[in-house]
Amino acid sequence: MAEADLHPHRWQSWLNPKIEDPVRHAEQVASICDVYAQASALEGAGTHVVSCDEKTGIQALERAAATRPTRPGQDERREFEYVRHGTLCLMANLQVATGKVLAPTIGPTRSEADFAQHVAQTVATDSSAGWLFVVDNLTTHCSETLVRWVAKLEGFEGDLGKKGSSGILENVETRRSFLIDEAHRVRFVYTPKHCSWLNQIECWFSILVRRALRRGSFSSTEALAKRIREFIDYFNRLLAKPFRWTYTGRPLAV
Repeated sequence: MAEADLHPHRWQSWLNPKIEDPVRHAEQVASICDVYAQASALEGAGTHVVSCDEKTGIQALERAAATRPTRPGQDERREFEYVRHGTLCLMANLQVATGKVLAPTIGPTRSEADFAQHVAQTVATDSSAGWLFVVDNLTTHCSETLVRWVAKLEGFEGDLGKKGSSGILENVETRRSFLIDEAHRVRFVYTPKHCSWLNQIECWFSILVRRALRRGSFSSTEALAKRIREFIDYFNRLLAKPFRWTYTGRPLAV
């Protein structure tokens, strides 16, 4: 096994996207990569490009005994048993041009109202600028609540229709078509289905878990939220920089 570099005790999960329309899929992937490539120029022109998503089910776990730190010849020793104190959801935006995390929302839920409010508070940080949100295909990212908020912001005076039966609000596709309109000051770009790995905020969520949460012990959801906010502040002051995004939408290997 060692000579062949085989590790049968290890495994990784992965998922191939189910591509129904290869041309449309390629267009969607290219649109995301193009947005990343143009982020700095757009920032200079007054439009913020942010990668946005939710990290749900963050558990406030308190270890039953204190963790014993690593010592020479001995690994860190962590208590197996823990007490659960609830969970939180983090909604965050990664500013693509700077690598900073903007206007995070920490709360118990991620409803369509929560997400629309999160977008609103993000836009309020620079209310006269343009905003481009890169998001995945979660239905809350193209909800009726979000469409109504964008329509009000844009001064849309037409009939939005009715959810489930007519007009812009009829279904996911009609709502998404409205939200991606390039004429809007606040608009959205959607990753293809099962391609949320294209969303840069997922890279930052991994940093958050590894550096701030994985080894933590939290006596309450308030303590957990405090740790998250402190890490975001620390990250923005000392670590933030744009991700070096090299993927262009073309296969990396044939």
